[in-house]
Amino acid sequence: MAKNQILKCTGCGKYTMKELCACGNKAVSPKPPKYSPEDKYGDYRRKVKHDDLVSKGLL
Repeated sequence: MAKNQILKCTGCGKYTMKELCACGNKAVSPKPPKYSPEDKYGDYRRKVKHDDLVSKGLL
């Protein structure tokens, strides 16, 4: 991973510069993936998001 890149903890949601947060969970890049018109997995992501919204009663 590149140095001096801000990361977000998967557990507590805090931002850090380290790959491991102080709470002990892994930190990942908070940036969304780049857009591609040839996105092979877009249908899957949209289905999961739709199902999640339905389960929360938002759709």
